[in-house]
Amino acid sequence: MSRPVIITAALTGALADRRQCPAIPYTAAEIAEEARRSLEAGASIVHIHARNEDGSPAYDVESYRKIDQQLKTLCPRAIINYSTGAVGVNRETRVAQVRALKPAMAALNMGSMNYAIFSNKKKQFLQDHVFLNPFGDIQYYLEAMNEVGTLPEMECFDCGHIQNHEPFKAMGLLPDQLVFSLVMGVLGGIPATPRNLLHQVESLPSGAFWQCIGIGQQQWSLLPVAVSLGGGVRVGLEDNFYLKEGEMARSNGDLVAKAARMVEDAGGRVATPEEARRILGLTSARPGEG
Repeated sequence: MSRPVIITAALTGALADRRQCPAIPYTAAEIAEEARRSLEAGASIVHIHARNEDGSPAYDVESYRKIDQQLKTLCPRAIINYSTGAVGVNRETRVAQVRALKPAMAALNMGSMNYAIFSNKKKQFLQDHVFLNPFGDIQYYLEAMNEVGTLPEMECFDCGHIQNHEPFKAMGLLPDQLVFSLVMGVLGGIPATPRNLLHQVESLPSGAFWQCIGIGQQQWSLLPVAVSLGGGVRVGLEDNFYLKEGEMARSNGDLVAKAARMVEDAGGRVATPEEARRILGLTSARPGEG
């Protein structure tokens, strides 16, 4: 394989809580400790949503600032990626932590969609949202990221989301190094199958970096396919709790360690944080990363 495989650890998410998985971190110290475990297991990037101490989503800058300080103390090699995703939160608040803290990367959701979780056992929806990301808002987030030198990680939940980057490229708002996340398995988005992953990869512009994000245990069947196609992978408690059927992970580090083993079993090599920075064009720390 021509380049090492970048592993991202999505540490917290916004929807699941400790009733579903006791290992989900809430506080800044807990999030930083999970980041440390993940880096030691093979991750280069940590993707983070802030939480309040009761586990509810936090969107204020100070919550992110506490996380930022803890991360830079405990695992300074980590590439920090903050979420801008939210439902029912205004766009100024969604991107405020990027403006204030200037992370190396930030998630940029590339389209609107129905976003749901359905329980086959209970025959009911556990989550049911409309995830709004109109083009005007995407442009607003991109402009904010450009102001502070943050690399956008374009999260695409369906086929059309990939093509949504084209007007922003024409406007000069996207960097030369395009970064896509192909999110598969969310109800309302593209199903998580190898055939769909291949179609998504073939739809990407030439030279783009991409990673596969499989939701639930389907991520384990997609991971070797992503590696064989030359992509990165994302794992973590935001996306999946289980190492295998019936075996819940005790930390994000457990999930990253399994992903690293699978990368090596597929004939790849896991990227170091320094290698990941070079691949992504983050040759040095971004302003504010210290």
